[in-house]
Amino acid sequence: MLFSSIADNKNPNSLAASFRSRRLNLFNGLVAGLPNPVKILDIGGTPEFWKNAGFDMVDVEITLLNLTLVETDLPNVISIAGDATDLSDFADKSFDIAFSNSVIEHLFSFQNQQKMALEAQRVSRYHFIQTPNFWFPIEPHWVFPCFQFLPKIIRIFLTRNFNLGHLKRSESWATARQQVEEIRLLSRSEMVKLFPESKIWEEKLLIFSKSFVAHNFNG
Repeated sequence: MLFSSIADNKNPNSLAASFRSRRLNLFNGLVAGLPNPVKILDIGGTPEFWKNAGFDMVDVEITLLNLTLVETDLPNVISIAGDATDLSDFADKSFDIAFSNSVIEHLFSFQNQQKMALEAQRVSRYHFIQTPNFWFPIEPHWVFPCFQFLPKIIRIFLTRNFNLGHLKRSESWATARQQVEEIRLLSRSEMVKLFPESKIWEEKLLIFSKSFVAHNFNG
């Protein structure tokens, strides 16, 4: 019940759904002035996200890029398989917008995060890249207080033995280690390093910044 009320995006009354709605309002306002058709590259996205956001329209062309193909029945959405750190199949400024929601923290290392950030900025005129804040007191994937500050071996132990947040108990120690090592949350200063010419918008919960959005829109 606690997870459903805080971090379950499928629950419209959850805190996570409320933040996502606020983030979409920001995005909608920023893209409102762009001429149609708008071409969006969504790194790590799903058709359901865009359908729920009201972007299932012919004047917005959306390309979903994931490690594997995803099924889509939306006429304006196509799916391709690819690597967020290497978008060499696309020329510079191939898209109007590079969009990504809670993906850049899944790349294991800051070096890989730099590669994704550079590629996203290269292939698009505008970008809108969101990621959770390292310093927020509740880790958003495990939905566990201060999980990211625990020693790695403790994080692996908890992942191996318990269902926490979005993650089910791992089948092996090796799988748990990979899940822990995959997530590298970013601080505000690191987001500034990755997107030095962008605005950093902070999602606030009380006095805390829950997540950051790096964008270079004029609005």
